[in-house]
Amino acid sequence: MKYFDRGGEVEVTGVPDFDLVKIFECGQCFRWNADENGIYTGVARGRVACLRHERGSVFISGTAEDFETVWRDYFDLDRDYEEIRQRLCVDGFMEQATNYGAGIRILRQDSWEALCSFILSQCNNIRRIKKIINSLCHEFGDRIEFGGKEYYTFPSAEKLAPHNEETLAPLRCGYRASYVINAARAVAEGALELDSLSDRSPEDAREALKKLHGVGDKVADCVVLFGLGKLDAFPLDVWMKRAVAEHYSQGFDPKLFSPFAGVAQQYIFFYVRSKQRYG
Repeated sequence: MKYFDRGGEVEVTGVPDFDLVKIFECGQCFRWNADENGIYTGVARGRVACLRHERGSVFISGTAEDFETVWRDYFDLDRDYEEIRQRLCVDGFMEQATNYGAGIRILRQDSWEALCSFILSQCNNIRRIKKIINSLCHEFGDRIEFGGKEYYTFPSAEKLAPHNEETLAPLRCGYRASYVINAARAVAEGALELDSLSDRSPEDAREALKKLHGVGDKVADCVVLFGLGKLDAFPLDVWMKRAVAEHYSQGFDPKLFSPFAGVAQQYIFFYVRSKQRYG
């Protein structure tokens, strides 16, 4: 990988697996949106950025310092996903899924944001999840001015902990409001130490998260994968259960894809959903 400061943008080259559409549309995040020109704008780690593809390069708004301190790690740009794809080609189905999903990278998201977002994602479609999260940030986050527009940071657990279901009612997130408040209080009061979970095994982190009211296997695994950066977690939703049942025998074990089961999950999820959508 190489990068160059282009005055207001950083050009990133030499990263074969860096497809913005696949990264932002594979179900792992909810705060990035594309305009009619395919330019993605989003908020992460308290910063706003615009990203675009041009002539094989990715351009990220900001300075070289912004890139080094925020975006290089956020996009996991020092990991070789091309090599991971090759390792995951354990059968014909995975060859198809990895070829189709080439370009996906697992974002290194804030652990609290991941926990709160995937609690809100339960029994929801992506459009509605994005709307709820956008409202949450607008109501409780900090305002940022960028490119003549207003954006909002994701509110911290400490910011949400004093609230209740009534104050979250305008978000229209239903029964999930109590889960969010409960999780915020657990994190703010130290009953759940998210930072320390990064040092524990995926299994231990998963069980710790499941102690929260409203957090089951799927949400916990999503947080372990997307919020704690443990690439061996394997979230199972309806799409994934269907794909596993169709392509693997009973008793399937995600360890087939270790130590990158979570990356395999994203390739499979993106592949089967895209096939369903576009045929």
